Amino acid sequence: MNIPNKITISRILLIPIFIILLTVPFDWGSWNIGEQVLPISHFAAALLFVIASTTDWVDGYYARKYNLVTNLGKFLDPMADKLLVSAAFILLVEMGLAPAWVVITIISREFAVTGLRLVAAGEGVVLAAGQMGKLKTVLQIVAITALLLHNYPFSYLGIPFASIALYSALVITVVSGYDYFVKNWNVMRDSK
Repeated sequence: MNIPNKITISRILLIPIFIILLTVPFDWGSWNIGEQVLPISHFAAALLFVIASTTDWVDGYYARKYNLVTNLGKFLDPMADKLLVSAAFILLVEMGLAPAWVVITIISREFAVTGLRLVAAGEGVVLAAGQMGKLKTVLQIVAITALLLHNYPFSYLGIPFASIALYSALVITVVSGYDYFVKNWNVMRDSK
């Protein structure tokens, strides 16, 4: 239970707080943004989501820099990412801020890749995330944050940045999932 793993666990522990911010009807008020209204609870949730997402980079950097990479960390880190992102996307659907079909597609890809990783682990193979997978994660974080902020500050400029980010994340998520399976198909083919 080293420091990077503790940071990863802190990310998991932030998820219930994030959920509470978006589901419990706190009356913190709201900010008027032009013709839009941004509930302060959505802003707080976006801030917490960014902080939690940043811990992903921090724990990975710390683990690599100080040679503290563990099997527990290899399991916990992607699981924490998927739990956080899935919770956020599901809540965005519930709030009417993201289409269900997009979220189902993104979460399905995450489950499929996790399944492939489990098969590989059973064969003694560790499948690392590639550059496209890392780009996928960044785009998902940007999309979720923009949606939680109701497209602020881009709404002032009339730019649908949140939608652009969401559909970009969708495309890269699907492409990176396909790429991941193509590059690692031998693990599925050769599994016992």
